[in-house]
Amino acid sequence: MSDTVAIIGAGLIGRSWSALFARAGYRVQVWDADPGVLDRFGADMAKLCDTLVAERLLEDRDATLARIRTAATLEEAVSGVVFVQENGPEKIEVKRDLFARLDAATPPDAVIASSTSAIVASRFTETLAHRGRCLVGHPVNPPHLVPVVELCPAPWTTAETMDRAQAVYDRIGQVPVRMTRERDGFVLNRLQGALLGEALRLLGEGVVSVEGLDATIKDGLGLRWALMGPIETIDLNAPGGIVDYATRYGGFYAGLAEEPAGPEVFSVGNAERIAATWPQDRSPDTIRARQDIRDTRLAALRRHLASEQS
Repeated sequence: MSDTVAIIGAGLIGRSWSALFARAGYRVQVWDADPGVLDRFGADMAKLCDTLVAERLLEDRDATLARIRTAATLEEAVSGVVFVQENGPEKIEVKRDLFARLDAATPPDAVIASSTSAIVASRFTETLAHRGRCLVGHPVNPPHLVPVVELCPAPWTTAETMDRAQAVYDRIGQVPVRMTRERDGFVLNRLQGALLGEALRLLGEGVVSVEGLDATIKDGLGLRWALMGPIETIDLNAPGGIVDYATRYGGFYAGLAEEPAGPEVFSVGNAERIAATWPQDRSPDTIRARQDIRDTRLAALRRHLASEQS
């Protein structure tokens, strides 16, 4: 079996995937619709691999880079591959066009996964001849530092496709989470959206400052969540475990659930009001510098957690 994969879309997410697959020994063929992105790709990948080496997340930089090459066309990129990771724009029309081309050009036994964070696969694979080999493989940004990837099947995605995708993601060091059926937002964004909705409501009502709200997560809930999920958290937060927790606190949470945050909390107007209370330099260069600091801290956290598990 070939150990060649295709990365379709060579932006930030595509570069992360390229590094992960190549680090694991796969040969990687990369294509992007924008020639300028491909022209910069080599330098961008070298910079990313240098960062991974500095963070002790990559040992053999030169061999990793040697396994990655760009392709002039989509068809060239998918030639002879066993797996495709698509990272195109979050637009349904673009996804439909890309997957029609991928289904026609990719070997029929290859798995095709989309990195989409919001569009379920049934919306862009229904008419494909080989639709059973398509699924969503939704990563968390940046994938080379945050390992979870959500596997969301369309109604026609085969069990074999899910098994093969899980095996591939396991091999490259990610943490695949299998869903049994489609739900908008998958798992991660539904959870993130529930927390974000309540956060935006509290900020919009002036109940707490941005600094105070972020500290509640960063210095409170987030410390536990780096070690365990919310279900294990409540299982450990009552003497008798999860059922005891529900007995003690279920009524309180049920009351909160009767008045959830409404859709208005996600409005631009509410965001503008919150931003006005939290002055920041939001120029692109400053945002990039803050992202770099975030990534350095994430890498350090991953190393620490890995050392605790070894």
